[in-house]
Amino acid sequence: MTVTKLSAKPCSCPRWLTAELRSNHAGELGAVMIYRGILAVSTDPVLRAFAEEHLATEQQHLQTMESLLSPQKRSRLQWPWSVAGWVIGAMPALISNQWVYATIQTVETFVDAHYRQQIARLQTERPTNPITAILEHCRADEVMHLQDAAGRVDGHLSLALSIWLKAVDLGSRSAVAVARRF
Repeated sequence: MTVTKLSAKPCSCPRWLTAELRSNHAGELGAVMIYRGILAVSTDPVLRAFAEEHLATEQQHLQTMESLLSPQKRSRLQWPWSVAGWVIGAMPALISNQWVYATIQTVETFVDAHYRQQIARLQTERPTNPITAILEHCRADEVMHLQDAAGRVDGHLSLALSIWLKAVDLGSRSAVAVARRF
């Protein structure tokens, strides 16, 4: 996977878009920490290679979001997003690769829908906004992560894993709602 540097400049955006970018920044910070959590506990070379590859992309996304939002406009809850991301990566990595891949699939399914919603609104309300292209690029990378993880999930999900994935999805939805405001 090639990491492409995205060029962005600080956004002078409507309030709704600033809130969405704040949630994107929080999400990309969480994503970086997910992969760092995996790398902190896994010794499996295949899983480590997966995490290192995806981490490089997520770090670029985080840098892009940081270039769009001044520090004052970013989420004030960066510490909780970092801890939550790390736990969402480390816990499944302690259990099995299957848990990691299913977790990433769940997170990226949510992220894909989240970016699609933002892109659709931008295309309707601000069709020439350059942020649309940035979000489309980030979304394309996230879809590649989703497909990579989904291709590694071996089918049957245990009850415990299914419950974990529902909690991760609910947590992602809740985090976006909070990050839009704080």
